[in-house]
Amino acid sequence: MQPIKPRAWPDDDALFLRRVRPPDWRDPEPKAIYDLVIVGAGPAGLEAAEWAARRGFSVALVERAHLGGNSLNAGSVPSKAIIRTAQVQDGMREADAFGAPLPNDLPLDFGEAIARMRRIRTRVAVYHSVHELAALGADIFFGVARFTGPHTLVFNETQLAFRKALIATGARPRIPVVPGLEQTGYLTSASIFDITTLPKRLAVMGGGPLGCELAQALCRLGVHVTIVQNDPQFLPREERDAAEILSWSMARDGMEIRLNTAVVGARREGDVKVLETLNNEVRGEIEADEILVCTGRVPNVEELDPAAAGIVFKPGRGIQVDDLLCSTNPDIYAAGDVCLALKFTNAAQFSARTAVRNALQQAGQRYDGSVIPWCTFCDPEIAHIGLQVWQARRQSIPIKSYTVMLSDVDRAITDGQETGFVKIHVAEGSDRILGATIVASRASELINEMAVVMSTGIGMAALAEVVHTYPAQSGALMHAAQAYRRDVDGTVQRKPSA
Repeated sequence: MQPIKPRAWPDDDALFLRRVRPPDWRDPEPKAIYDLVIVGAGPAGLEAAEWAARRGFSVALVERAHLGGNSLNAGSVPSKAIIRTAQVQDGMREADAFGAPLPNDLPLDFGEAIARMRRIRTRVAVYHSVHELAALGADIFFGVARFTGPHTLVFNETQLAFRKALIATGARPRIPVVPGLEQTGYLTSASIFDITTLPKRLAVMGGGPLGCELAQALCRLGVHVTIVQNDPQFLPREERDAAEILSWSMARDGMEIRLNTAVVGARREGDVKVLETLNNEVRGEIEADEILVCTGRVPNVEELDPAAAGIVFKPGRGIQVDDLLCSTNPDIYAAGDVCLALKFTNAAQFSARTAVRNALQQAGQRYDGSVIPWCTFCDPEIAHIGLQVWQARRQSIPIKSYTVMLSDVDRAITDGQETGFVKIHVAEGSDRILGATIVASRASELINEMAVVMSTGIGMAALAEVVHTYPAQSGALMHAAQAYRRDVDGTVQRKPSA
């Protein structure tokens, strides 16, 4: 176990705090009434504050901790930095497959990996810092807010009055009720990046996006990882063949996998943490140095006292909103993880823009989650947009899917990244694209082309005519569209000669 080296930390941490919550910050004098008060300064709150302030509206932003929310402080940015380190580490092991010499077998410098993550987080923070927002004219306050009426809230004994408000308080890790877990101790996605040593053995509870990403990354950094998932597959929201590819990839990395397995207890035995499991009535145990709980997220609602503002919410599910993202109080809207099923940074930002336009400009824009892509950043990456096959069947929507394997894509072959596929779902009898799943090393980039296509109403026929660079993995999208075109034209693809 290697201790993290403290080099570059004090300066990075001090600069980071100056950007997201300066220790000497003084709250401004509140205005008599604000056009918009935003509670929560994560991706949704920051997006709304910048949008409204740039258009001349008076804005107050109240944050209980640090600007940036989970995404910047303990989520997307830190995790992707560590995932990148894990990718580099894994790539070095395969150097000889590309004709390059294998590097010397030196131990991983985990301290430098964490220091790099902190430098990156500090750099990204500059784009949404306290001072950047203040320069736009937004008033920033730090404290725990709660509503006191339909148009007022209070924090630190200071009251703010508003014409419109936006709740963007995000979500926190969901902790399952497991006997002995609290006493045994555990990490979450919010605390994993505070560890000072790499554990030799890690037990991960949860096979959703967060659990899979962190499990694979830490496994590639040299940790013996056992991942436990209640369901029969990882990523239960994804298509089965995509989840199976991920399961194969994680097993190849050396991860121990327990599917269809419930954690029914936890205990300590000296320095060892033990998870008690149950699979088809067969009991088992997993010994680990640390336990990482990644079993979903729960909206941050209760401490707001939403009932005082006439807001209906459901514990565990968040603020109740309509398709305009308006709560049961017509002057209070919500955006991001506090009200959405899709708990992703891009969904939070998109919903914030929608909500603030509706609140301040009566835009009447309806939130449409079907055009929001998402991605699980494992290797290979798994990205999706729109309808899944099982959703189409449930809604009795006839579809036809066009699939291209990456092993048939020239650039994937040259890169040695042939694992995966592109699958596009089309409404039967038309060329209207209803959804797509991409499993590839660059799925997070490829899915954006599908987002543009679906958002603008471009069909498969038009996509087939779009000229792509060659060679590129995005050629798989073009090949899928051309397969549709051949299907419609009734032509048969000529097989290459031997």
